[in-house]
Amino acid sequence: MDALDALMTRRSIRRYTGEPVLAEQVETMLRAAMAAPSAGNQQPWRFVVVTERETLAIIADTSPYAGMLAEAAVGIVVCGDTSDLRHPVMWQQDCSAAVQNILLAAHAMGLGAVWLGYYPKTERSSPLKALLGMPEHIEPMAVISIGHPAEEKGPSERYDADLVHHERW
Repeated sequence: MDALDALMTRRSIRRYTGEPVLAEQVETMLRAAMAAPSAGNQQPWRFVVVTERETLAIIADTSPYAGMLAEAAVGIVVCGDTSDLRHPVMWQQDCSAAVQNILLAAHAMGLGAVWLGYYPKTERSSPLKALLGMPEHIEPMAVISIGHPAEEKGPSERYDADLVHHERW
């Protein structure tokens, strides 16, 4: 799958077959995440890979939108290390780029994934931090639910020329 095809056909997948995701596939997604751009090259991203069924089920209860984690093969928690940053207000952007790269890598490998937002919603992130034993300076920004897709979705054509301005507003 080429890059443009991956960009144009990636969709949020919330239903999975139950087939396991290989450790090599997880490593590929993490390599893609760490290839993301980063403000001042600070690379604040940190990751928690969760495959234990019981833990995934508990995480599923930390957000009203995370129910699919109970059936996912893998959850990747994308976190920001907020200690000693040269550009402290940019860690969310850096981690968002890492999330997008994970989503695209998953799609390119034939996996399904969905981005579940946590930061800055402390009612979601606080229980997640406690469950996973995160230190104070680590902020969970998102959880990515990943598995082999049990649903198909066609491309979503979202381009709208009315939203584009040239040279000036």
